[in-house]
Amino acid sequence: MGSMAWRFSGRELEYVKEVLDSGFGSSTSGTMNQRLERAFAERFGVRYAVTFNSGTSTLHAALAAFGVGPGDEVIVPALTVISCASAVLFCNAVPVFADIDPETFELDPEDVARKITPRTKAVMPVALYGLAPDMEPIMLLAREHGLRVLEDCAQCVLGEYKGRLVGTIGDVASFSFENSKHLSTGDGGLILTDDEALATAIRKFSSLGFVNIGAGEGRVRLTKDMFQDPDFKRHDRFGWQYRLPEVCAAVGLAQLERVDYFVEMRRTMAQRYLDVIGDHPLLRPQRVPGGCVHSYYTFAARFEGGQRGIAWKEFREKYKEHGGDGIYAAWSLLYNEPVIKEARFYGKGCPTACPHYAGAFNVEAGQCPNAESVQPKLMQFTTNQAGEAECAQQAEAMRKTLDYFGT
Repeated sequence: MGSMAWRFSGRELEYVKEVLDSGFGSSTSGTMNQRLERAFAERFGVRYAVTFNSGTSTLHAALAAFGVGPGDEVIVPALTVISCASAVLFCNAVPVFADIDPETFELDPEDVARKITPRTKAVMPVALYGLAPDMEPIMLLAREHGLRVLEDCAQCVLGEYKGRLVGTIGDVASFSFENSKHLSTGDGGLILTDDEALATAIRKFSSLGFVNIGAGEGRVRLTKDMFQDPDFKRHDRFGWQYRLPEVCAAVGLAQLERVDYFVEMRRTMAQRYLDVIGDHPLLRPQRVPGGCVHSYYTFAARFEGGQRGIAWKEFREKYKEHGGDGIYAAWSLLYNEPVIKEARFYGKGCPTACPHYAGAFNVEAGQCPNAESVQPKLMQFTTNQAGEAECAQQAEAMRKTLDYFGT
């Protein structure tokens, strides 16, 4: 693919200039983060939005706001980015790995039910590749067992589940603005919630626990008198420094204004792939259940060439020869990553460092058979093409590659 500068052809420079002209305020004193938060919350019909410096710190803050702590368990999909497990570990809690549906690649509610224990505190369904998990049974399980639900929507913007936007169903939703996502600030993230108490806890956690911020207000230096008083006590809760810089919020606000275009662009590319693949036996695209609208962060399919003697890497190389962007592989399952499998944590060996980590979770093979079977076969095709010419090139590369290997 060519330059990605086309992604930033809206008001990004205008809004960044506003920040610079204002004296380059921080997220504790400027207004750009507030504008992005309000616009995002309004678009999703949710009361509160809180910006963050990444889609990993969002997960950490949400779990902390849920009260997840030492020894608690959080159920996460085995097939997802490491951040989902990391955020649990940051809370000194235990990630419990659940299987996926082999056709949708999403978290399997039936396996979630099997993995719930008296120590379970929360469930983290991930909208993998831009498709909603099956949220209805997950929410029923959560309510039955008194669990919190954290929707990881890092790869899903404007996806839908049974008439509702993904990110408006659980207790909290987490979004990512990393460079490859539908909306990008370079790096960044955002949380949505309707719960005022959670929003307050989340914002304080992201901003050093300042006493004078709340659910809807992240600025702390609204008056000089407060901060120029030697008796002022600044912090009433523990918190990290997870705030989004104002210049990044400026870029995010401009990106949000074009969100429909960005999402439709990816859906258009995905449809081109679907039209070319048809019922070809080599690729089985991610199944989109009825009532769901996919946002196609990427176009995912299961490669079935192995039983015909065609290697995954062979197909990828041929696809690249025909002009394709390349094919991304799925992450290794979380419990197969060395950091998890071998408990490579800071402070390992120190009896007071992360006492609930090592040996406290299951890393054995066979615990998520669907994920173990599907992961090596998954292929992810790019959907962030700049226009018709690039879309046509990728569709043609797909057609030529499938023709090459025959039916």
